[in-house]
Amino acid sequence: MPILGSIIKKAYEIRKIPIDQKKRKQTDPYETQLQVLKKLLKKAQFTSFGEYFDFARILHSPDIIEAYKQSIPVYDYNTMFRKWWYRALNGESFVAWPGRVKYFALTSGTSEASSKQVPVTDDMIRAIRRASIRQLVSSVKFDLPLEFYEKGCLMIGGSTHLQYNGTYYEGDLSGISAGNLPFWFQHFYKPGKRLSKERDWSTKLAEMVKKAKNWDIGIIVGVPAWIQILLEKIIEHYQVKTIHDIWPNLSVYVHSGVAFGPYVKSFEKLFGKKVYFQESYLASEGYIAYQSGFDGNAMEMILDNGIFFEFIPFNDENFDGEGNLKSNSKTFTIKEVEENKEYALLLSTCSGAWRYLIGDTIKFTSKKRNEIMITGRTKHFLSICGEHLSLENMSRAIEMLESELNVEIGEFAVAGIKYDSLFAHQWYLGCDCDLDPVIARKKIDEYLKVLNDDYRVERIEAIKDVFVEVLPNKVFSDWMKLKGKEGGANKFPRVLKKALQDEWKEFVSSYQNV
Repeated sequence: MPILGSIIKKAYEIRKIPIDQKKRKQTDPYETQLQVLKKLLKKAQFTSFGEYFDFARILHSPDIIEAYKQSIPVYDYNTMFRKWWYRALNGESFVAWPGRVKYFALTSGTSEASSKQVPVTDDMIRAIRRASIRQLVSSVKFDLPLEFYEKGCLMIGGSTHLQYNGTYYEGDLSGISAGNLPFWFQHFYKPGKRLSKERDWSTKLAEMVKKAKNWDIGIIVGVPAWIQILLEKIIEHYQVKTIHDIWPNLSVYVHSGVAFGPYVKSFEKLFGKKVYFQESYLASEGYIAYQSGFDGNAMEMILDNGIFFEFIPFNDENFDGEGNLKSNSKTFTIKEVEENKEYALLLSTCSGAWRYLIGDTIKFTSKKRNEIMITGRTKHFLSICGEHLSLENMSRAIEMLESELNVEIGEFAVAGIKYDSLFAHQWYLGCDCDLDPVIARKKIDEYLKVLNDDYRVERIEAIKDVFVEVLPNKVFSDWMKLKGKEGGANKFPRVLKKALQDEWKEFVSSYQNV
């Protein structure tokens, strides 16, 4: 009998009781968020940021949230870093959060060339750990065998061998988090301490393939593109049919970073039996939401864990054509949002981010359950003439293409281009099977006309054509390697704009010439 599994499952069940009781006692998400904001303001009131904006006065206001909105400007990364975070980077304490910041997460998302340095405080590390445990706890409600709770957890992310300059450590948030795992989890954690420090993705990949047969994995966590590459390499190396021939107890895959829909067909071919998919929303700025069940594609927002949320309607009134926030844009609280409307997220966190525009867009699928889904990025959409094509639209069109033509699209990207005196869309599809670009073009165009009314109108007026280029998946992975974004938590950009578009076009051209 799996005694360890029984103990761990019972511990999860016991831990789950107070969480559910708390939900029963505190059913008002607005009040929950108000308490979070109070805690943040109270703890940070004696920092340079808190004294400059007089947090003590805000805390004594009759309407704390409104006073907070009126007192603090909205920050994007550049203004937050230039005015405040650079001081913490130079070793100064009590800048935007109490104490000295020991870690900075390096992130460029999928749209920036240069890395951003986002502070990660000890309070944020603890908050991320709490949220991770909650997601593990959510698995108790499902009828997984006791053995599941004593299997390994393979987490593929950035290196835990962080760069240190004498003042602070920096690296991917996944590497920072993995380096701060609780002691009791080390027994389950794969690829283990030594291999997790490896910075070179090719070396790390080869080592994981070699060690795979010695592991008994129950959960995999990571970005789909790189997890898919790892699983395919393992299957090829050991000459087996599916990954379950190596890891028979694999039951859960936790994915994040990109829409998973386009990857489903590819992943299902790698499995020999049922694997549950769960989505998590862990950004460099904090743990925002996670999928508490195994059905549907919505995630429950974490409203009581060190992050205060505001929501800005993502429309032409609040954002320009490049996705930049306009001045005097109105923000909404959790109680004011509406279902099925797109919002840009503002975060105030226990890492010293205040009214910070994270750059993601979401929509609520259920206000009652505080459930959301990610729809894209404020600067990661395509609207060269008013078509307002979101990442959600693009991903759904690719899913439909895969389903109808029975093909697998590993990666994709789209760019808006000049065409005669008007415009066109240029799609790049990563596919290793026989896919006719003419048929793909016709199908994608048809799908988007159904999915997006603005696109349908602009296809008549301004978007005069759609072009599709089919490339081997290796072209996309080689590009990521060239950009120094191979492996871990890196994602290929779905929308190519400006300089990035020119670089990609030149890269594809050189590949074709070779």
